[in-house]
Amino acid sequence: MDEETHHPKKPLADPVVCARCGVTAEADVPPPTWVCAVEDGRRQYFCDDCARLHIRAIESRLDSVWW
Repeated sequence: MDEETHHPKKPLADPVVCARCGVTAEADVPPPTWVCAVEDGRRQYFCDDCARLHIRAIESRLDSVWW
């Protein structure tokens, strides 16, 4: 349960977009302040604003549909 989620080492082909608010990261690689979560086998990224707003739900490992 206490597994760390590692960002891919290679740049992603598509731009990194926040799964919650839709903001796009400026670089091809997710910024270190963004949160990465795997839900239903898909890797999703959340910007630092959305992560701060929903930090308790993230730490409780709730899927983003419950936020």
